[in-house]
Amino acid sequence: MKPRRSIKDPRGESLLFRRRALAGFVLIVLCLCLLVGRFVFLQVLHHDEFVTRSQANRVKPRAIPPARGLIYDRNGVLLADNVPAFRLEVVPEQVKDMPALLERLGQVVPLDQDDLDAFRKQLRQSRRFESVPLKLRLSEDEIARFAVNRWRFPGVDVVPYLTRRYPFGGLFAHVVGYVGRIDADDLERLDPQRYQGTSHVGRSGIERSYENILHGTPGYELLEVNADGRTQRVLETHAPTPGRNLYLSLDVRLQKAAEAAFDGRPGAAVAIDPRNGQVLAMVSVPSFDPNLFVNGISQADYAALTNDPDKPLYNRALRGVYPPGSTVKPLIGLAGLETGMRTPQDSVVSTGVFYIPGQQRGYRDDQRGGVGRVDLVGAIEQSVNTYFYKLALDMGIDRLSEYMGKFGFGRPTGIDLIGESSGVLPSREWKAANLRQPWYPGETVIAGIGQGFWAVTPLQLSHAIATFAGHGIPYAPRVVMATQDGVNAKPQALANPPSGPSLIRKPSDWDVVNQGMQQVIYGARGTGRKLGVGFPYLMAGKSGTAERFSRTSEAYDTNRNTAYLATRHRAWFVAYAPADNPQVAVAAILESGAWGAEAAGPIVRAILDTWLAGRGGVIADAKRLPVSVAPLAPAAVPAGNVSPDAGVEDSEPLEDLPAQATSSGGTP
Repeated sequence: MKPRRSIKDPRGESLLFRRRALAGFVLIVLCLCLLVGRFVFLQVLHHDEFVTRSQANRVKPRAIPPARGLIYDRNGVLLADNVPAFRLEVVPEQVKDMPALLERLGQVVPLDQDDLDAFRKQLRQSRRFESVPLKLRLSEDEIARFAVNRWRFPGVDVVPYLTRRYPFGGLFAHVVGYVGRIDADDLERLDPQRYQGTSHVGRSGIERSYENILHGTPGYELLEVNADGRTQRVLETHAPTPGRNLYLSLDVRLQKAAEAAFDGRPGAAVAIDPRNGQVLAMVSVPSFDPNLFVNGISQADYAALTNDPDKPLYNRALRGVYPPGSTVKPLIGLAGLETGMRTPQDSVVSTGVFYIPGQQRGYRDDQRGGVGRVDLVGAIEQSVNTYFYKLALDMGIDRLSEYMGKFGFGRPTGIDLIGESSGVLPSREWKAANLRQPWYPGETVIAGIGQGFWAVTPLQLSHAIATFAGHGIPYAPRVVMATQDGVNAKPQALANPPSGPSLIRKPSDWDVVNQGMQQVIYGARGTGRKLGVGFPYLMAGKSGTAERFSRTSEAYDTNRNTAYLATRHRAWFVAYAPADNPQVAVAAILESGAWGAEAAGPIVRAILDTWLAGRGGVIADAKRLPVSVAPLAPAAVPAGNVSPDAGVEDSEPLEDLPAQATSSGGTP
């Protein structure tokens, strides 16, 4: 039986078709709406965002670090320079396997452990899209080898940059300082915008103290890159603003002369212009090569510096503290005049030992048997301890410390360098705060000769002597003299630091102390009488010999052989010239020396000779001495109990005194 054929329903089929067509049309419209909506979302509402993302895939910004400002001495001699160099940099986000890349790269360009350690440390501190330095100061051979194999190392490139160089090596290491690579601690304190692309920052000295001026402002350039991140072309460049140049008040010639005079012996020297506080020389011996630190010092080099017993990294001029010894006697004598405790004619009798009334403990004089009766001028000339023992005792520690504090002792001088030590000015308050003990009269006595709790830096002492040489007008020491916006611009001098009124009330008091310090150089019994020979202008000075060991200690050698004497004392000498119109003041210390004038005096004289030579041997408004200079008339010293060695040097030891007679320690 044949199957029944269905009857077509054209109307139903047409209705079904229209329904399906309508549904398809609606679906198409919805898709178009979604497409239009998405288009509006991408191209209208979020146009800027996606354009930026698109551009970021094609265009990469790269920070251009500014050239660091140069540093010159007062005569335009370059002390810190920028030289071109090349380094390897890695962009972490373009490297899939960093350990494998470093291993392969080390076969092409040698990478030592210091390079790898520094890279890994900075890698943890940087963002993945920022390039990280891997190896600094590539040689030409290393650059050539990498260029041949560059295709093997995506994300690695050779980048040119400017690196710091110090032409004089260790000569200015402590005062100019050095720069070093930026680490994690630096990232926390530095402005990330200002230090974009910068890999170095000032670590010490002028480089650190004037970082804001030397650094400058970074620029940037827009680079077009391919899919591998390789640069195709530079689209746009915005140049950085270089740091400002600095002109220091230091003089290379004085610096060289001072360092040569030390002959490698540990110590320090500071020369200051008393008319304005400008530091002319600041030397700390031994020193170190700051170039070692610029791109990361090796562990071997750093260990050699830190293990050196002479501590070359220690800035003795700024941070070293030592007892000043007899160098403060002129200022203590001035305190006696200014406070009315003494007149220039007042005198004392020096018998070799001084006793506090009512006590049996003796304090040694500087010469065996004493020198008899002396006034202030004679006491300064021969460095007579007895005069200053009695003066300090009569003044009392409160009055003494108050007056000496005016000359900057016991606090930073305010120099424009970071890290200055304060030293110690003996006082009742200082001892109570630090030792929790009362003050004893014996401590006042030895404070009068610069011993006991006294501790000064060479900078402090030079500043104090410069203040006195400038007739009591104090200027905060300054190292930076001028700044410059580019090598073609005119240097702009910095204003001198404000000065206060003179610390010396009566000019006649200055004249008396000045005469005593001239007698040290030209007097028949002056402790530094050999140092003025051949110097064409009047010089004034004072020696100081501070003992390093107590006479009762095991370190004290009773045989007093020559080798021992050369290491027993802190040898000081201070001077200024011309004495009738002071224009330079110098303080120098040898950490180990026999006597102040004998050991440290020639260092001061070498600085003064070089300073004079730099002025063509002519000094304005100063009296030039004749070729044959007769010594000034010595202070009256009566015949009698005077040692044949009187006047040779201060702090001459006495072996024939009773055991209880000593010049160290305080008396209850």
